[in-house]
Amino acid sequence: MLSKIISGALTGIDGYVVETEVDISQGLPCFEIVGLPDSAVKESKDRVRTSIKNSGFNFPVKRITVNLAPANTRKEGPSFDLPIAIGILTCIEEINNQNVKGVFFTGELSLDGGVKPVSGVLPLIYGAFKSGIKKCIVPIDNAEEAALVKGMEVIGVRSLNEVVEYFNGKINIDATTVNYDKLFSEDNNFYEADFADVKGQDNVKRALEIAAAGLHNILIIGPPGAGKTMMAKRLPSILPDLTFEESMEITKIYSVSGFLKNKNALVKRRPFRAPHHTISNSAMVGGGRIPKPGEVSLSHNGVLFLDELPEFNRNVLEELRQPLEDRQVTISRINGTMTFPANLMVAASMNPCPCGYYGYSEKCSCSQSKVDKYLGKISGPLLDRLDIQVEASAVNYDDFNVSIKAENSSTIKKRVVAAHKIQKERYKNENIYFNSALSAAQIEKYCKLGKAEKEIIKSAFERLNLSARAYHKILKISRTIADLSGSENIGVSHIAEAIQLRNLDRKFLK
Repeated sequence: MLSKIISGALTGIDGYVVETEVDISQGLPCFEIVGLPDSAVKESKDRVRTSIKNSGFNFPVKRITVNLAPANTRKEGPSFDLPIAIGILTCIEEINNQNVKGVFFTGELSLDGGVKPVSGVLPLIYGAFKSGIKKCIVPIDNAEEAALVKGMEVIGVRSLNEVVEYFNGKINIDATTVNYDKLFSEDNNFYEADFADVKGQDNVKRALEIAAAGLHNILIIGPPGAGKTMMAKRLPSILPDLTFEESMEITKIYSVSGFLKNKNALVKRRPFRAPHHTISNSAMVGGGRIPKPGEVSLSHNGVLFLDELPEFNRNVLEELRQPLEDRQVTISRINGTMTFPANLMVAASMNPCPCGYYGYSEKCSCSQSKVDKYLGKISGPLLDRLDIQVEASAVNYDDFNVSIKAENSSTIKKRVVAAHKIQKERYKNENIYFNSALSAAQIEKYCKLGKAEKEIIKSAFERLNLSARAYHKILKISRTIADLSGSENIGVSHIAEAIQLRNLDRKFLK
């Protein structure tokens, strides 16, 4: 007898439908799975056999062939356990074949018949929904995540027996639902880290505000203890709240990576990722035999913080150049090419030398060759992609005794949100959302300068020996500064401030 059960697999962060065909026929007893299964899928034979027996059903001692179609794409993971088991139970008529038609199944089986959660449920269910499927059976721990797909009837199950009894009409299981109106509450956007805690460093806070307003990458350079890390960690608190669409994109990435927590399916805050400087290439940009998202994709719609930038392996830093330019990561393997989103903001910090005090204190004992070698770990092309380069000076004692309270994140965020609204309205027909994403042609259109502004930027271009990319970065930053001030046109003051945010390469990185 033959049965066909609908399941799914992942390619990158997108799901597609897989038809699990199960055939049971006469012949020497065997259990074969074909259709390019990986080791985890092949091992499902033992899990399925034992799970069916321990659930009280008779496992057929016949020739069992399972085909995962389409057979030309690689299948991985334990998510095919449940559909294979349902296919076998349908063949031996424990379940009516008509009842499971058009139903999507996914889940891992334990040896006692329990259904365990799997990674990547959200993109799997979303892919199934786009294919016209309206009902799915998922592990109970994945039910809330799956229910995020509007229009899909989600049935969460705990065991194989429960699935059989549900389709035989012996029990009723209510569909899992999500209250979309209550998904984003005020508590979800509350950050304990606030800019009100930062004493002094007004120039850095201003630079971070500009970076957040235009989604510009930023580098903070200064001595130890200046508050570089402290301020970078407060960056998410001034970024606009996530929209539902942005949240869904992030949740898909985290679902595929296995980082979603139970009962907390939707990612409601902008990611802030701070990998250690010993991170590998594949962990940073994604990779593996079957590629998985790396830190740049896990930071999608959020912030990737690189503390002590020169301590990172130079090869790892150079891997960032393409994602920062294209806003996505493309990974090619023998099994195919996968693309992961990487629309992120990079915030980096660094000391000016190995000891950290070069140019700030007499404590520095580093020779010029040591300083040059340390700073030389950051290539010119990568530095060009860090739009804003700002200096954090050492904090003075008087900064801690100022009676005036520092501006809090909520106040800064209002200005950032207002600038975002201006950009979204301006670029509504351009397929971009922020000034940092402007192309060369779009810069000509939206960053027009007057005679005085052109003279200033011409002088800076020649004096600082700027590259073409740095020239365009200054124009983009100027456009963001103008938006923060509510100005329709870029003025002299906007250009001058933008140039000041690019002058560290002259001071430190010769």
